[in-house]
Amino acid sequence: MTPEEEKVLKAMKDIGKPVRPGDVAEATGIDSKEVSKIIASLKKQELVDSPKRCYYAPK
Repeated sequence: MTPEEEKVLKAMKDIGKPVRPGDVAEATGIDSKEVSKIIASLKKQELVDSPKRCYYAPK
């Protein structure tokens, strides 16, 4: 896992509810397009779930 992936995952856990990539971008200071790519990668690793469209939560 890359440091950026760890940062995004930690931010998602800290927020504590399903979030949009833009919310994570605000919390981490990472560009929202980059956050979307990182979330897609975390989803492939089965570390993140999508409870509803465009919202993501750590498993």
